[in-house]
Amino acid sequence: MNRRRESAESLATGASAAGDWLAARGFAVAAITPLQGDVSTRSYFRVELAGEPAPWIVARYPLELAAAQRRFAAAGRLLARAGVRVPALRLDDPAAGYALLEDLGPATLHERFGGWEQAPRQLAAALRAADAIAALDRDAVAALGSPPLDAALLRRELAQTVELLLAPHGVAAPELLFAFDALCERLGQAPPVACHRDFMARNLIPITGGGVAVLDFQDLRLGPAGYDLASLLNDTLFAGPEIEAAALAEWPRLAGDVERYRAAVAQRSLKAVGTYLAFARRGMTRHLPLVVPTLERALRFLPLLPETAGLDRALLERLRGAGRAAALC
Repeated sequence: MNRRRESAESLATGASAAGDWLAARGFAVAAITPLQGDVSTRSYFRVELAGEPAPWIVARYPLELAAAQRRFAAAGRLLARAGVRVPALRLDDPAAGYALLEDLGPATLHERFGGWEQAPRQLAAALRAADAIAALDRDAVAALGSPPLDAALLRRELAQTVELLLAPHGVAAPELLFAFDALCERLGQAPPVACHRDFMARNLIPITGGGVAVLDFQDLRLGPAGYDLASLLNDTLFAGPEIEAAALAEWPRLAGDVERYRAAVAQRSLKAVGTYLAFARRGMTRHLPLVVPTLERALRFLPLLPETAGLDRALLERLRGAGRAAALC
């Protein structure tokens, strides 16, 4: 059986099982359609329920992700109380591994817009949401159970980039690794705030009136104050200099400390490149076009940060070349 046919059969089986779960809970299913999932082992289905005008989303969590499902529900309640728009959770069944969620629409900001210049109202709404997230009670966020984005975790995130980008292309120079460690150390020492952890266009849905709803928030945790802003402006949709400057001027959590934002961009972008390459190694290549522009965001700021300013320019050019080569794999 080829992989495509096996995948289609697996989706059909999953849709049937999701329909059975709904039926056992008293819902009459008119139609159920598998959706393209994220890169986790979760799966999603759009379901039409008899007698209801709007569809819903069924999320299927493998049993090994039961803790993530519980964090999703708890984080959603925390965010909703803070005024952040999130999908309504109609039914949550961690024991079975299913949840029934509000369907907010088929397209994320990434799919709707080619750049932040085309979405000024949505960007403003996203900045307000990010600020509301950062203002969450730190004890309540820590109680969700996700480890903080401290220096140790920030370093571990870059290990994948070293393995899949730097080492194969001969760019894992000791001075570069030492500088990255120092960058993570300083970034992790800043007073933490609540962070979504993946606050970017692929996890934001445009809603009526120019607002946005936030998805994929089960990894809500404490982390650097500039991290979510760095994600928003430098992942998938890339902000131009004017938009970036305006957002920084309005972002209260940084209190004018642009260097902290730059450090977050550098670490986050390098980490994201490693993540995209890991996806590609598992056969999911749709993120490869993001490798080069994401790496360029890190390279913008590495020469400006004290930990990385002394790096040889030729080494940074080799890093740029490594990204271009890796994106062609």
